[in-house]
Amino acid sequence: MDEFIQGFWTFAGSYWWLVFPLMGMAGGAAKAWERSSKRRHERRLETLRMKAQLKTAEIEARTLGREAKRRAPSVVDTTASVAPDDLLARLFAEHDEITARWLDYELDVAKLIAYPAMSDGRQPLTAAFLRAKKTADALRPASADAQLSEHQMAEYLQAVGDYAVAFEIAEKDARRLRDSTFTEAERKRLDRAQQLLKVAVDESATQAERNVAYKRVREELDGLILLSDEAVTVLEKQVARELPSAAATPEPPATREPAATPEPAATPEPTATPEPAATPEPERIPAADPLHRTPPQAPPRDLA
Repeated sequence: MDEFIQGFWTFAGSYWWLVFPLMGMAGGAAKAWERSSKRRHERRLETLRMKAQLKTAEIEARTLGREAKRRAPSVVDTTASVAPDDLLARLFAEHDEITARWLDYELDVAKLIAYPAMSDGRQPLTAAFLRAKKTADALRPASADAQLSEHQMAEYLQAVGDYAVAFEIAEKDARRLRDSTFTEAERKRLDRAQQLLKVAVDESATQAERNVAYKRVREELDGLILLSDEAVTVLEKQVARELPSAAATPEPPATREPAATPEPAATPEPTATPEPAATPEPERIPAADPLHRTPPQAPPRDLA
């Protein structure tokens, strides 16, 4: 035992300078553990808050359902001008609004790159939202003219409430996480894909530049984010659309050969001027006899 202690002090005396890097490593490990513990605590608190919000929404939905049951007849005729009709219209509008907000993420590749958790079914909150969406879509009436029983109305009301709350929670979590679930190398690929996407949909870029940028975007996202067929279709339409600058700028006119000088038209021969019609000569009156002689007259005939 004495030899061990003596050997330890001999080693410590020779390598005393190792104390400083060891202390630094220990301090870094302690800070990392503290940060990890803090993140776990924050996520636990966030989960508790989300559960509380979900519970509150469920209570409100049940309250509305009970009120609808008290006011509604046994069979709800949605064509009648009663409170259940207004309730069903509001539920339809909210259902459509949530679906439209979800499609903004699902069909917009730029948003998918910025908030990849919204399309990642492995995320627990995103998976819960997708389950709530499936339930709400299945319980939605075919049209506003459908006749619903009390039970059907209450079920659809509950489903739309769960759908709305699940989307809000999933969206908040996706905006909080952003790309933190990816490694450093994967985050660089996402950044490159975001920059290339701007070129792929830039109206001032040429069609060749767009096509190359689109191809590289797909390569960068391969294995990181799975694009739906609908999102790919929308992106391809944006990439392939006609460039407005090319359509607006008229093409320079082709160089034209100087037109041949037209030969002067043959001068028409002068039209013969019609001769004036002969003026009738005035009737000649015999000139007076200078000697004023009276012309001889014929003797009168004998009437007998």
